Amino acid sequence: MDYVGRFAPSPTGPLHFGSLVAALASWLDARAVGGRWILRMEDLDKPREQPGAADAILRQLDALGLTWDGPVLYQSRRETRYREALDRLVQAGLCYPCACSRREIADSALGIDGAHIYPGTCRAGLPPGRPARAVRVRTAGEPIRFVDRVQGDCVQDVEREVGDFVVMRADGLLAYQLAVVVDDFDQGVTDVVRGADLVDSTARQILLQRALGYPMPRYAHVPVAVNAAGEKLSKQTGAGAIDTAQAGPALARALVFLGQPPPFDLPPGELLPWARAHWEIRQVPRTRLRAAPAEC
Repeated sequence: MDYVGRFAPSPTGPLHFGSLVAALASWLDARAVGGRWILRMEDLDKPREQPGAADAILRQLDALGLTWDGPVLYQSRRETRYREALDRLVQAGLCYPCACSRREIADSALGIDGAHIYPGTCRAGLPPGRPARAVRVRTAGEPIRFVDRVQGDCVQDVEREVGDFVVMRADGLLAYQLAVVVDDFDQGVTDVVRGADLVDSTARQILLQRALGYPMPRYAHVPVAVNAAGEKLSKQTGAGAIDTAQAGPALARALVFLGQPPPFDLPPGELLPWARAHWEIRQVPRTRLRAAPAEC
């Protein structure tokens, strides 16, 4: 099968070092084998979107030399497609309506991703007089196992560690877990290379792929860049935007972070060709978190 990789940022702000690491790893993994690299804007959650961020990200990627193939896909334009997939799950009896608020499950145990594990209150039907607020996937069965190309063997019992998870939110928005699975299938994605903060979401996505009859892509989760306090680099933790006027140093730092240090005397214009020719995903540090360079 021909390689198709993708980068799927959320337009909540411009690219910072952490998002550059994920983009570069995905781009190199695709280009090193002559594959396609496509771009998707995960802009379903409009309240979190920053005006102009999507265009800013496109400009940054272009200035960095991380060119993509084909048109950009915007999740905000695909609600009908996601609802079709949701309808299939509902018709197959794999989902159920839920009337519970966050407050009502606040006493539940915390799951692997820090969210509360749903106690199954509405599994057998809505309580009398309570309208549905959300739609959840009914989890059950054997633990999900997959081999991550960076993190190694991964296993998760979704029912025990996450619980019945939401695929349509109380505000009517389709949830990320469903949208990303539908998009990866529709775009023919064969390989997902992304930050290790999403490794705990992968089992849920594999569960949905199986339920919908979709093939499973290969996964590779690269380390997440954290600051001196151990916090993931983000807009909320004060991560600065990548300065594309200093593209060479930014790319070099990202390559070192990914375990692919370039020759110290390599001209900036030769960084990406060198990295593409020498990319070895086996050299990416096998850890979920890694300290970002002090300059970032």
